[in-house]
Amino acid sequence: MESMLMNPAVMIPLGAFAVAIVAIVSGAFSQAHSRRLKAEQRMALLARGVPPLEIEAILGSVREDEEQRSVATYAEKLANTRTTALILMSSGIGIASFFFLLAFILGAKPILCGAAAGAIPFAIGVGFLTDYNLRKQERAQGDGAETGKMLG
Repeated sequence: MESMLMNPAVMIPLGAFAVAIVAIVSGAFSQAHSRRLKAEQRMALLARGVPPLEIEAILGSVREDEEQRSVATYAEKLANTRTTALILMSSGIGIASFFFLLAFILGAKPILCGAAAGAIPFAIGVGFLTDYNLRKQERAQGDGAETGKMLG
């Protein structure tokens, strides 16, 4: 009798989760390593007698680097949401079309059940597109209110 872990139905999802966990952990280690290197560089420059203001000019402050990496403009966030929505909706339509075409070619109606799998990414994409439109409307209403305050 086969072991439960050797069953491909168990191994494939476990492998996917393992990849995700390894990616998260390696990202955390990479970030910690880069901070450690930056701190060691600062200590070496201080040991050589370089004033702290020059060190900041040479290496740049850690906060500025993190802010530049982590802060995206509102327009970029909206564009990312719209792009995600379009990709998900297109993949949903593509998956459904694939199964419709496959069912047409093979003439087997049970294959049409696979077309329902395309509804999942399509529905998520519709949700992202709705979120995009709501954010755009909220932003337009917020800008109008701020403009009214400035004029009034």
